[in-house]
Amino acid sequence: MKFKVRHTTTYKYTEPVQLSHHAAHLQPRTVDGQSVGQVKVTIRPSPEVLDEGGRDYFGNPITFFTIQSPHSTLVIDASFVVETAGQPRLPQIAVPAWDSVRLNTWSGARGIDESVMDFVFASPQVPPLAEAERFALPSFPPGRPLDEAVMDLNHRIHSEFTFDPEATTVGTPLAQVFQQRRGVCQDFAHVGIACLRAMGLAARYVSGYIRTKPPPGKEKLVGADASHAWLSVYQPGWGWLDLDPTNDMAAGQDHIVVAWGRDYDDVTPVRGVVLGGGEHQVLVAVDVLEM
Repeated sequence: MKFKVRHTTTYKYTEPVQLSHHAAHLQPRTVDGQSVGQVKVTIRPSPEVLDEGGRDYFGNPITFFTIQSPHSTLVIDASFVVETAGQPRLPQIAVPAWDSVRLNTWSGARGIDESVMDFVFASPQVPPLAEAERFALPSFPPGRPLDEAVMDLNHRIHSEFTFDPEATTVGTPLAQVFQQRRGVCQDFAHVGIACLRAMGLAARYVSGYIRTKPPPGKEKLVGADASHAWLSVYQPGWGWLDLDPTNDMAAGQDHIVVAWGRDYDDVTPVRGVVLGGGEHQVLVAVDVLEM
């Protein structure tokens, strides 16, 4: 699949911002099954300092910029073309049991990538929760193949949690999401990660986009798309298996990877520090167009 993606973020301030420093995860990764081209990031007003060639700790492209002139509106417009092939098929061999994967991960068995250990511990938005372990346990009986266990967990999150954009914000604690069983894709990714880590497995947060299809007979609305999130679990000898609990599926060629980290905090689309500004409003419009 080939897509053109455009992501526009607009900040409107009630008072002029005198100085601002920002970091943005808006340029997608080039990974297996995904090639990227025609990347363009436009910032208005033009920044006095701009670095578009950086990489963060996890290897994600990151843009740093500083605006030193007073401004009441900030517009960050990122666009790119991406071609996806989806994640490769699992090897046609016996998939190891999840509990043997846990043992090999924690013992540092041969063939385990050391960087995987970044994703087995708690993180700011995914703290250790007894509720996560309780929810995960039915999917992980002893000896169950890893792929079966994680796909079952993926399905149960989709079935037992309700998608509700009004239920949470980016700051809603994960414990509250478990309690109310409502949220959005970011929350469901965090739920899955918490469950997998509770079982001793490595799990990471993936941010990006997904092609959305309009209802039958309806035209696609410009700007109706939004950023999407899902999760990955590590399978030794193969790599990372991407799961989308919001849509009850393994991530495939309709999923466009931008960045990954321990949780949402590591891959926030735009974050920064401003001097002045008063109150602010954020408007986001995303278009994912099939080419």
